[in-house]
Amino acid sequence: MPFQSFLVACLTLPSDTMQPQRDLRGLWLLLLTLFLLLFEVSRAGRPMVSCPAACLCASNILSCSKQQLPSVPQALPSYTALLDLSHNNLSRLRAEWTHTRLTHLHTLLLSHNRLNFISSEAFSPVPRLRYLDLSSNQLHTLDEFLFSELQVLEVLLLYNNHIAEVDRSAFEDMGQLQKLYLSQNQITRFPLELVKEGTKLSKLTLLDLSSNKLNMLPLTDLQKLPAWIKNGLYLHNNPLHCDCKLYQLFSHWQYRQLSSVTDFHEDLYCKNSKKLYNVFNMSFLNCNEYKEQATEAHLGDRLTIQCDTKQQGMTKVWVTPNNERVLSEVANGTASMSPDGSLVLHHVQVEDGGVYTCYATGEAFNETLSVEIKVHNFTLHGHHETLNTAYTTLVGCILSVVLVLIYLYLTPCRCWCRGVEKPSSHQGDSLSSSMLSTTPNHDPMAGGDKDDGFDRRVAFLEPAGPGQGQNGKLKPGNTLPVPDVTGKGQRRMSDPESVSSVFSDTPIVV
Repeated sequence: MPFQSFLVACLTLPSDTMQPQRDLRGLWLLLLTLFLLLFEVSRAGRPMVSCPAACLCASNILSCSKQQLPSVPQALPSYTALLDLSHNNLSRLRAEWTHTRLTHLHTLLLSHNRLNFISSEAFSPVPRLRYLDLSSNQLHTLDEFLFSELQVLEVLLLYNNHIAEVDRSAFEDMGQLQKLYLSQNQITRFPLELVKEGTKLSKLTLLDLSSNKLNMLPLTDLQKLPAWIKNGLYLHNNPLHCDCKLYQLFSHWQYRQLSSVTDFHEDLYCKNSKKLYNVFNMSFLNCNEYKEQATEAHLGDRLTIQCDTKQQGMTKVWVTPNNERVLSEVANGTASMSPDGSLVLHHVQVEDGGVYTCYATGEAFNETLSVEIKVHNFTLHGHHETLNTAYTTLVGCILSVVLVLIYLYLTPCRCWCRGVEKPSSHQGDSLSSSMLSTTPNHDPMAGGDKDDGFDRRVAFLEPAGPGQGQNGKLKPGNTLPVPDVTGKGQRRMSDPESVSSVFSDTPIVV
């Protein structure tokens, strides 16, 4: 029976039965009072907030778009999961834009308003926001720590604003951010801190910087980025400076079939002399065609090769030039695969050269990457070895110069250092001055045997006189000069053999 009928029956019992049932009735009244009290308390603990008048509510979704609202409606339900405030007249988003802490809100749409100011504390009431759309507003700057409260945000849309300045710490503490749209703004500086290796945005896979005012790019740093970042780095419709390095960069991305280039091939421009050119049609610069270069190594090197895939979290398998699959180590113990999927070659040898292939599989697509390794048949000297070699070469050169100087200026004394008699000043002695005297005091006019006491010595001829050639020979067309017999001097060697020896190339024995 219904609870009310049961309660009335208990209260209208006969008089003869009232006494035994009096205690039971009191108990039921107490239980009823407690039940009603608990019901009122539960209603008071759950505030009943109705849907705002300017919004359309469907369960936990609130749509307040296209209502020309100048401010955010107050008293928003705390269970709201998606809030659409797009296409209104909102101009400022202050810290107190909502008095209710929206802990269940994961999507906030504020596009197509007139927002020109956002407080750094504006996102404190929505700590679990994962999707934020601020596109098509009038924002000019992104101040420091503007989005630091959104630590679980995954997608941020800021395109079609007037943003010209981006603070380096504007996206601080956004470790879960995956997609950032900054296209159609006035940005002139490439925010390298967002994509550089080691940045706090470790999960960022898409950065749209197209249709801005970028002129220069950090080409060397961009070339070092992993492929999964370059695949989502959109730079088209920017007045980039025409350069062969820029051509090489985008040619490499096209070779790898990266979406950022293949999807917008015709919209990649560069500027030269106030004219726009397609990046792949810069014939006036005469740039070299891109060619994939082999990775070079030397004997004994330790080489690490990344399997640079276009998607994170793919399963990777390496295959050697001998079609051997690399799991931990191959038979020769040279190659191994690290936990992150990189190929490591320990103590590289000549036979390790060739083409290594990485097969990557993922949820969306599969990818194959080939890397050619060229091993030089010599070791690469380190810094200290090179210094020692240069020092040794320098010391050798200095020593050689010293030896040459010693040879030229400190040669042992020869016959001109000895006490040789000064040659006669008479012209007649010019012939005998070219040879060594056999006996210092030999006088052919003296009496006695010619051979007695004759000391045989070897004499070498030297050029003497303008008419003689090498070894005292007469030059063609010249005659032997006749000594002056009238002078006071007397020929020391009157022996005919001494005269005839002038014409000899061999040493003369006298």
